Amino acid sequence: MVVKKAIAKKTVTKTAPAKKPVAMKGSEKELKTLEKKIGKVPKFFKELTTKEPEMFKLVMRFEQHIWDDGKLSRKTKKLIAIAIAAALRDQHAVRAQLAGAKNLGVTKAEVEEALRVTFLLSGMPAYVYGKAQLDEVMP
Repeated sequence: MVVKKAIAKKTVTKTAPAKKPVAMKGSEKELKTLEKKIGKVPKFFKELTTKEPEMFKLVMRFEQHIWDDGKLSRKTKKLIAIAIAAALRDQHAVRAQLAGAKNLGVTKAEVEEALRVTFLLSGMPAYVYGKAQLDEVMP
């Protein structure tokens, strides 16, 4: 006696290829402007243009408000940002802020002075960390 096994057929369903999210209108220009102000723009921030466009618009408005000249110049704000990033020992932030500092005409001597303030308030490790990044980005 021969026993035949039933072979189950696999059902293959075809799905349409996933659509690539479209960046919101004008976001490329805003990202270029932001890059000039702060230096390298993080990948996650670029992704907001497609994944959460409303959040991107809100962040860009807030960013514009913060970085615009006011009682403090952009240059002064940049030095503060570098000092804070060094105090937090955030390599990406330090390097991004240093790259943006070059675009504002911030000198290495000005950054070194800001890092000395960081040293006073955050200690030697923050100063050394910031100085190491500075020497690599602004030799």
